[in-house]
This record gives sequence, structure tokens and C-alpha cells, in this order.
Amino acid sequence: MNPFLELGIREEVVNAISELGFEKPSEIQEKAIPVLLTGNDDFVGLAQTGTGKTAAFGLPLLEQLDFSQKQPQALVLCPTRELCLQISKDLEKFAKYIDNVHVVAVYGGANISDQLRQIRRGVQIVVATPGRMLDIIGRNAIDFSQVKYVVLDEADEMLNMGFKEDINNILSETPDDKKTWLFSATMPKEVRRIAQNYMTDPFELTVGTKNTGNANIEHNYYLVKARDKYAAFKRIVDSNPDIFGIVFCRTKIETQEIAEALIKDGYNADALHGDLSQQQRDKVMKRYRDRSLQLLIATDVAARGIDVNDVTHVINFSLPDEIENYTHRSGRTARAGKTGVSISLINIKEQSKIRQLEKVIGKTFERKQVPQGPEVVEKQLLTIINKVQNVEVNEEQINPFLPQIMEGFEALSKEEIVKRFASLEFNRFLEYYNNAPDLNIDARGDGRESRDGRDRGERGSRAGSKGYTRLFMNLGAVDEFSRGDMLGFICNNAKISGKSIGKIDMKGVFTFFEVQDEEVNKVFEGFKAVDFNGRQVRIEVSGDSGRSDRGGRSRGGDRGGDRRNSGGYGGGERRDRGGDRRNSGGYGGGRGDRGGNSGGGFRDFSGKRRESKSKY
Repeated sequence: MNPFLELGIREEVVNAISELGFEKPSEIQEKAIPVLLTGNDDFVGLAQTGTGKTAAFGLPLLEQLDFSQKQPQALVLCPTRELCLQISKDLEKFAKYIDNVHVVAVYGGANISDQLRQIRRGVQIVVATPGRMLDIIGRNAIDFSQVKYVVLDEADEMLNMGFKEDINNILSETPDDKKTWLFSATMPKEVRRIAQNYMTDPFELTVGTKNTGNANIEHNYYLVKARDKYAAFKRIVDSNPDIFGIVFCRTKIETQEIAEALIKDGYNADALHGDLSQQQRDKVMKRYRDRSLQLLIATDVAARGIDVNDVTHVINFSLPDEIENYTHRSGRTARAGKTGVSISLINIKEQSKIRQLEKVIGKTFERKQVPQGPEVVEKQLLTIINKVQNVEVNEEQINPFLPQIMEGFEALSKEEIVKRFASLEFNRFLEYYNNAPDLNIDARGDGRESRDGRDRGERGSRAGSKGYTRLFMNLGAVDEFSRGDMLGFICNNAKISGKSIGKIDMKGVFTFFEVQDEEVNKVFEGFKAVDFNGRQVRIEVSGDSGRSDRGGRSRGGDRGGDRRNSGGYGGGERRDRGGDRRNSGGYGGGRGDRGGNSGGGFRDFSGKRRESKSKY
């Protein structure tokens, strides 16, 4: 007999979840479902992210509600729009074989009129973020008088985000005799206070130990100088060629800057933060779920509710301000019983935070050494060999070309062919990591410098401000470009690589960007006949640039000096690019055209006119 049937879930729901791959209940599902099916108690469930909490409360809800009625009977509150959409979609999938089930997702950043229209048609389950839910309540557009169940999912994070008053106001609109089910990964005092204020003798269930992390997660940290953090991060990524990870930053600005630097350096990366429109956010998440993105750079808030399978690594580029957030971050990996790695990049002053984290989550953090150049090269080379061994050969399509291929190789021995083929990738990595310095430091902070003592390469990238021209473009943030999108738009139309672009300063309706002097003419040529949504794209040299080219256009300008206004992290290890360019958001430089991809996996920006539906 199916174990979910034994728990008391009806056959129609079991059939639906079986199609989704549910074979046996997780621990939280096995323990929570029988309690919630009684419908008699308020409930507090403590479990880590990725343990199946949505099904733990979603399956009992489908058993308890009367779907012949079209009034809201259950309200699920959660902190972010991503989680709101995820829960509503999951509930719809669980209810695939039940008639007349209506679920509405209510969240900010989307058209409120569409959400109101769905509510008027009749719904039984409302999944909402607190802010948008209050907007709808304020319009007297929803009747909660028939609500029997309120679910507070990720309660700790809703409180961290300042939703306490909103939650109070929303709960005051619901009947006193409702049952409240609270789910949380951690149990700070504020969450305990909600349980005391809104629940009567709740049944409390803890899966694992309170505030602890998933047992399947390996916790590592790397000790580096602050200025070397970005370079160390890239080495870690390069030494894990199959990484599929989420990189956490403390601020939106840091998130965008790191993503932009990675894109310039040829990595498949993009940013996820609160300033993105819902359309932009959905596109980024679609690319990540499709695995066309290898690295998702995110803030804590933006990443809440991300439920993506097979995330191999979580990387804390910056440690969170709140210890509890570390638990949420690391919970993005090792989901559904799989294993994962949580990595933290820290400097000397942050060692005490690692000790605190060890105490709170009850796990020992292992210090790892930043890989040396030869180690990274070896890893990459072995990965290439494995790919060759496992590549699927399409005999039918390749056979017509085999005579030409064989003729081209007939002068080479087998050993020569293997050596030359491997060198296509090997030479690039070997050049990049040639004489790369040791980035590790000891616990006292004594760095091991390169032999000449200058920390070469990774503290700088392109030549300084000299050699760059500042240009103006008449497109900006209102056209729904992120800086990463703008970088791809420029590179694809001008046919130049991301490493030729300097700082991108995006405003509302226009953008300033820097281009290496020798590539400026390519930019003007590339944009001669480009339009965007029916508007001609205009490129001009910025008025404060300072010198004129042969055509009399003013060029150059703020290129003098050493660009030190905000740096902190140097960029690439390539010494052939020289200089110590230190602004560009603090993350410059890089390894150049990684795999020939100047834009790092951009959308198609090469067309002259795009559909108006697609903003970027």
C-alpha cells in the first residue's frame, strides 16, 4: 500500500503526487500529516528548508476543505513572491485530480487587477505575501469569514523582513475559531511570541534539532584577504567544473556587481534581487531552473522560496548579518535527501563568526585551502577528458564528414591528436593560472605572497582608467535592462567581448558605459542601425570625456588617475591585462573569453528589433 494512503491522504491526491515523484513521505510529512488531518489543533512545525514542508501542510489542506464552496477557506502567508508562486503551483499539482479546486497567488510586482478578478471568480485557497494581502483587504475585495485554516510558512523570515504588524492586521480579519499552522526553519523569540499570541496550546513538532542545519550538508570555509575574495571565489568555481550553485551576498549592489563581473569573465551567471521586476525575476529563475545558468547570485530575501533541485553548492560570498539566515542559505542545497556543500569566504576578523555558527547549528566547519593554479588546471583538464569519454556520437550526422576529418588528421599520430585536442582547453587555463599567487593566509593574517611579493594578477585586471572611453546610450533601467543585460546588449551588437567593457552606470532613461579605446569604433559601427522596441539606439561619446577623435567627437574624459573610489576586490589573475583598475563596483578583471563566450550566456541581443513583450 502506498505510504501516503496509509497516512490518510485520498487516492486522487496520491495519484497526483506519485506522478510528481513522491514515493515515500519525508520526516516532516510523516509526522505532521496525521496531526493536521485531525483539524483539531493549532500546530507549530520546525524543519529545515528542502524537507517537504509545502506537502506537509498542503496535502492535509486538500483533505479538509469543501471544494463545492467558492469562498476562501484557507490562507497561506509566506515572505516572498517566489515562494508564493511555488506554493500555489505545488497545491495545484497536488489537486490535479480533484474537481473545482481554485488557488490564487497574491503577491506584489504583478497586476493586482488580475488577482482581484481571480478572487471574484471564487477561490478556496489564497496564497499571499503580507503586503499585497493587506492591499486587497484594504479594498474590501475579499471575505475571510469562512477561513478555517491559516498557514504561516517561513514565519521566521516574515518577521525578519518586518512583516510582524502586517501579519497581525491580516490575522485580525480571520475568524477566532480558525486553526493556525506555523512552519519555520528556526525558532527565534519573535516566532515563539506569534505562537503564544495566536495559538491555543499548539501541537509542536521538531524535525531535527531547533536551528540546526541539514545533516547532509558539508560546511567549509576559506580564509583569504578581503581584496582577494573575488579571485579566490573564481578559483573555487573553476576547481568545481560541474558546480550548480547559489552565491549569497549581503546587499543588492554587491549582488549585481559580482554577477556583472562574472558575466564579463565568461561565467554563466545572473543576479536575483529585490529591484528586479517580476518579469525579469521570472526569466532569471527560468534560466536557472533550465540550468542555462550555472551560478545564481542572490540576496537572502530574493532567494527565499527558491526550490530548485540538485543545487550542488551554496557559497556565502558575504556572511549573513543574522546567524539564522545561514541556516536558510545552506538549506538551498542538499534538498530531498541529497548531499551538498556550503562554502563561506571569510577574512581574519570573521573567524569568530564561524565559531558562532558552529555552536548554533551544531556542525563543525572544515577549513579548506584555496586551490593553487596547477590544481585548478588539472581539474579542468580531467573534466574535459571525462566529457570526451562520455560524449554521445551521432553516427548518422557525422559519417558524411568523416573522410575530411580523417584526411585532416592523417599526418598526426594518435598521441599528437590527443595532445593537441587537450591543449585547446589546457593552454587557456595554463596561461590564466601561470604563476598565480597563493591566496591562502594563516589564522594570524600573514599572507603567503607570490615570489616577487606583489600579489600579482588577482588584485587588478584591466589597465587603469587610461585607455577607456566613456560612452552614452539612450536606453536605461526603464527599458527593464539590468546591468548584466546591458553588458550583453552592447557586446552582442558591437561584436566585442565583455572584458572590453569597463564600468556601466545605468540611469533611468540612459546609460553611461566605458569601452577600451581600441574597441570604440566597433561600438559605433555595431549600433549604426540598431533599434529597440521601435526606438533607434543612439550612442555618443560622453560630454565630459575630454579629447576628440578624428571625426571631431569628444572622447576620453574621466580616464585619468588610478580609479580607486570604491574597490576592495581585485579582479582577474591575468597579468597580460595589466594595471590596477579599482572601481567598476569593486570587482574587476577576469579570465577573458571563457569558452569563447563573451557574454556569459546572454539572451539574444543581436536582433535589430525585438518583440515588445520581451524587454531584455
